[in-house]
Amino acid sequence: MFESVWAVAGLAGVLGLLFGSFLNVVIHRLPQMMERQWAAEAAQYAQDAQVPPEMAPQTDSQVAGSAGKAVPAAPAERFDLSTPRSRCPSCGHLIRWYENIPVLSYLFLGGRCAGCRTRISPRYPAVELLTGGLFLFCGYRWGLTPTAAAWCGFSAALVALAFIDWDTTLLPDDITLPLLWAGLLAAALRWTDVPLQSSVIGAAAGYLSLWCVYWAFKLATGKEGMGYGDFKLFAALGAWFGWEALVPIILMASVIGALVGIGMKFASSLREGLYVPFGPFLAGAGLTAMIAGPARVMQAIFGSLGL
Repeated sequence: MFESVWAVAGLAGVLGLLFGSFLNVVIHRLPQMMERQWAAEAAQYAQDAQVPPEMAPQTDSQVAGSAGKAVPAAPAERFDLSTPRSRCPSCGHLIRWYENIPVLSYLFLGGRCAGCRTRISPRYPAVELLTGGLFLFCGYRWGLTPTAAAWCGFSAALVALAFIDWDTTLLPDDITLPLLWAGLLAAALRWTDVPLQSSVIGAAAGYLSLWCVYWAFKLATGKEGMGYGDFKLFAALGAWFGWEALVPIILMASVIGALVGIGMKFASSLREGLYVPFGPFLAGAGLTAMIAGPARVMQAIFGSLGL
């Protein structure tokens, strides 16, 4: 029995490493795909509104003509999660399959591109190891069950959202909304311990609570303190854990976010506008709640505060 538990956990961990490699692609490409889509929609809107060509936004499929008019160009290269093949951003070296084995290839190459020897960010194997560790935990705790698969998907979504938001301050609907619906579906199918009613109330309360904070802050200061993606992510966490878990999750995210923000301020590493994205801390609190349980999260928070 003990061996079979660890066999399932080990298999889940290996799958997590492979999925982590794919998440690196998602983290890098999805924001670019969104920007390209926005540019194409803006260009289409300008065309539909009969905006003069010289004022229309340029896309990958247009170039400026000698008379200042937009003229057709060669079709842009297809760009999505599978195409084009991964390549070195410095020299364009195509990544071969044996250079893309999670963690091992990074170690074998010494953390450098095989073509130009440019240093590869250690964040790539870190994402793979993090995802592998989370999948291993899910496999060990829930075994070979739909519940384990559900929480593996939950973990992968939060890892991707955390890194995307940290890089770009974007929380894509392509991930947050499926995560929300998956939480409700998991509750309906009893793949989690959360009753469906609690899941539905948690989703609504999660969204509305941050929506109210957003508008209160904006009316008081005239500034936007967070984005709508944060509302949707908190709603998704409410769907997965139920409304009872919302307070410990938001407290943990707020405390850790404040500490990191203060540390970055003293280190003069805050970005332009002096902001710190909130999504990574919501994601971190959600993963902590998955591992330790919301009740233990609350106890840890109040215990650290001496309450």
